[in-house]
Amino acid sequence: MDITTGTRASDTERAHVADLLGRHLTDGRLDLAEYNDRLTRVYATTTREDLQLVLQDLPKLPKTIASQSTSRARLPIWQQIEGSAWLGVSLLCLFIWAAISLAAGEFTYFWPIWVTVPWGAVLVFRVVMGWESAAWNRYRTR
Repeated sequence: MDITTGTRASDTERAHVADLLGRHLTDGRLDLAEYNDRLTRVYATTTREDLQLVLQDLPKLPKTIASQSTSRARLPIWQQIEGSAWLGVSLLCLFIWAAISLAAGEFTYFWPIWVTVPWGAVLVFRVVMGWESAAWNRYRTR
């Protein structure tokens, strides 16, 4: 039985080191094969000292960037997609209305309001209430 003397690492600490490795990969300090090897070592380690050995030959990253990326609240990807779809459909409806009005020679009834406003109100309500974003942020921090 092997008994280590170091302090045991938590899943959160492993995830943090994995994030740092990902940043080093995107900065070009690691190639994909080395990143994969180090990531395998990160999730196989049991102590904090072993985690630090994985980062030993890499420079320290500025803390401002790390704290910015973890503290910045983002919309979940599905809300970004829904917002993009709403914008695209709204612009398409507006274009169709403008083309009809131009062909008629006068402003016609502004029917796009019945498409854009209710749909947009639902999207804004969901973002403001934050139910989905809170669940997403809890999921991301695991």
